[in-house]
Parts: sequence; structure tokens; C-alpha cells
Amino acid sequence: MSAVAPESGAPDLTEDAERPVDPDYPVTPVPAHARKGFFSLAVVLLGFTVFTPTMLAGAALGKSFGLTDLLLIILIGSVVLGGYVAVLGWIGARTGLTTVVMARYTLGTGGSKLASILLGGTQIGWYGVVVGTIGDLTAQALGWDSYPARAAIMIVVSALMCVTACYGYRGMYWVSLVSTPLILILAFWVMFRSLDEVGGWAGLAAIHPTATMTLATAVTTVVGTFVSAGTQAPNWTRFGRTGTQAVLACVIGFLIGNGLMIFFGAIGAIAFDEGDFVLVLFNLGLVGWGLFLLFGNLWKSNADAAYAFGVAGAELFRRPRKVPFVIAGSVIGTALALIGVHEHLPQYLGLLGTFIPPLGGVIVGDYLARWRRTQMPEGEPLPVVNPVNLGVYVIASALAWLSGQFEIGIPPVIGILAALILSFALARFSPRRMTDAARS
Repeated sequence: MSAVAPESGAPDLTEDAERPVDPDYPVTPVPAHARKGFFSLAVVLLGFTVFTPTMLAGAALGKSFGLTDLLLIILIGSVVLGGYVAVLGWIGARTGLTTVVMARYTLGTGGSKLASILLGGTQIGWYGVVVGTIGDLTAQALGWDSYPARAAIMIVVSALMCVTACYGYRGMYWVSLVSTPLILILAFWVMFRSLDEVGGWAGLAAIHPTATMTLATAVTTVVGTFVSAGTQAPNWTRFGRTGTQAVLACVIGFLIGNGLMIFFGAIGAIAFDEGDFVLVLFNLGLVGWGLFLLFGNLWKSNADAAYAFGVAGAELFRRPRKVPFVIAGSVIGTALALIGVHEHLPQYLGLLGTFIPPLGGVIVGDYLARWRRTQMPEGEPLPVVNPVNLGVYVIASALAWLSGQFEIGIPPVIGILAALILSFALARFSPRRMTDAARS
């Protein structure tokens, strides 16, 4: 798992724009001098996954399983999620490319627009959901019931997130470095307070479930918490100096960090009948600490979302800078929050979680079959559309959707595996280069 020379790994954009001036290199490979060490990668990815809404998934599990089964389910789901993201992260470090740019090699220069719209559009939606949630919870905690007060909060916090994303990797690193340790300390404190409430670990193990959930649904819940966002892990791991560093950073973020947040949510639900530690702190009268946890956590996580739709926009419109798309996406997301769409979007956006993981599976399978030796060379005359991999993506997405409809297996895992296996098996039928006629 070694890093690749920075000059290999992205399409030639000289016909569209000058060489990139953006220090985050949204549409070209990250050069050697801009690569980061393991500690930096681990901080950013851990900050990405230490996300309090994940606790709500843990709350559902905590009410449905005993302690032993709960820990086993979290472990299985986290291993599946961490393994999938680690492979994508490894590819990102080796190629130096974002997920949407890698999609050019997998789906074609035109077909990759599907990935940019799907990944970028989903992140704009979630950005609006988080901004709206912050506005509502802050107003609730401070007793501000008026719409202008909630709107002002949404606009201010959105501006902070947007500015952080405009600073790119560096901005997210510093926010994560400062806030993540403090958030984890606070979360562990609430966890121990929860254990005291139920009589320690022995008391927790003695509590019987009050709800029911199948094993497949439970594992799907764990995997589904971050499988869509994890598909975009190469956006950050491409800064890694080696593939090994990227893999280890993904394991820390998506296996350990995400698993901890699910466990925290389960503990809170058992002890206080509330999975979100922000609301637990509110209920304990610690409004100030609750607001700190809310802002510190969602600020860095939503900055990551803004960064993701920024690089997706740069690929979609073939521009060398992400900042205009970060600003535009933030404005759209804030507008969605202001009109209250955040109260209805989560269900719709959750459905997209079925259709995003197969995209990562296609990229992984196609990379292993066709690009592992050359590392997606820059200047490759790529076809406009790769009908083979587009077909694979459609089939895998359909299988994942049907899996959810009929409650057979784990939909995200089925989508990923189907896409990976089919794209690998059918790789010899994929057009590697643009035809001479098309080039003419």
C-alpha cells in the first residue's frame, strides 16, 4: 500500500481551465508536497464520524438488544462499514483523487456527472438538515420561540461552516483537532453518568429490551449511519502519504469513532430514554455544555458536507476551484433550512443511502480490475460514457432497494458487493479509452 507519484491519477483538464489554484486540488491529484501525515488524517476522519445524530441509531439498538448482543451488532456493523471505507480510502491515497473524479475513470467523463449530482446533491440536503436542526435545538434551549431568532441562528452557523469548508482540509483539521477531544471527553462523562443511573455495567447488562429488531435490520442500521458519507472518504484520504496511513485513519474514524457514537446513543437511550447526548445534557440542566456539544460537533461535520459538495461541483462543472461551489451549496442548504424542509428531508435522503453505496462498489471493483497498476493516469483519453459500469450500478442499486423492500439481507452491503463483483467480472468489456472517432 504505497503512495503514487502525484502526477498520475487525474484527467487532463488543460482544455477546460488553467492548472488548479485551489490548495485542495479538487479535480487533480494531490501532489507530494501537499500530502499529510497519519495523525492529520486520523484527526480529520475521527472528527468526521464523531457525529451526534449517529447516536439516534444507537438509541434504537439500545432499546432492542441486551448488552452482549448490542456490542456484537455494533462490532459487526462497524467492521463492515470500516472495511468498505478503508478500501475506498486506500484507493484515494494511491490515486490522490476525490470520489467524483475517480468516477470519471469508472463511468466515463459524462457518466461521472451522475456521481457528482448524487453525492453533491445529497450533501447539500444534509447540510440543510443539520443547519435547521441547530437552529431549532438552540432556540429550544434558550427559550427563543420566534422564527427570526431561529433564522438568525441558522444563518450565523451556516456562515461559520461555509468559511471552514472554504479553507478546505486545513480548516477542517484545526476545527477537529480542537473540538473532537473535548466532545469525546464530554461524551464519556455523560456515558459514565448514564451507567451510574442504571447501576453500572452489571445493571446495564440486567436490563431487558423493550423493543424488537431483526439482526439484519440492526446491522443495516449500524452500516447505514455513515456508508453514504463514507463513500466520499477519498476526498480526505487522498491527502495521505501512503495507502497504509489512509487505511488506518479510516479504521480509527469509521470503525472506532462511529462505533463509539452508536454505543453512546444506546447507553443514553437505556438510562435516560434519550439517545442524543445533547438532549440528555439539556435534561440534566447543563444547557451550556449541551450547546457546546451541539455546535462543536455539527460545525465540523457540516463543514465536511460543504467541502464534499464543493469538490463535487468543481468536477461537475469542470472548474479548478471548490470555493464558489461551497458558497453556492451553503446558500441553497441554508435556504432549505429556513423554509423548514429539514423536517421532511431526512426520510428522502435516507433513501438515497441505498443508491450511493453501490457507486463506491463499482469504483472499487473497476479499480482493482483495470486501474490498480496504472493508478488512473492523468491525460488518459477517457470515454464519455462507460455503459458497462453504468449498467452494473443500476443493477446493484436495484438489488439493494429490493433487499430493503423485502427485508432480505443488509441493503447497503448487498449493493456494494453486487457492484464490486459485477464491475470486476465485466471489466474486460469496459471501454478503457475514448475511441479514435470520438477523439476526432
